[in-house]
Amino acid sequence: MENLRLIIHAPTAGALERGRRNLANLLKQAPTAQVELVINAGAVAAALDTPSPLDSHLRICRNTLEANLFTAPDGVSVVAAAVLHIAQRQAEGWAYMRA
Repeated sequence: MENLRLIIHAPTAGALERGRRNLANLLKQAPTAQVELVINAGAVAAALDTPSPLDSHLRICRNTLEANLFTAPDGVSVVAAAVLHIAQRQAEGWAYMRA
């Protein structure tokens, strides 16, 4: 599974929780997989409130951060727009899963 590349999309607090579990389970079975947990909307506040050891895989939507006057923590990647990042990754051949 060395070529496995997956985007997990989480737009809500509940989806963030599921996405983090999906991410952990995937990495347990396929530790070399490339996986990003892309979050926007309600998932952003939840992620900022409850950090996780898996947050190095997070990609936070800058639009959501700015609309809510949030600041991303150090070490967490910010993308210009979740929708654009997901579309670009899919164009590059990444698989998509909604949490």
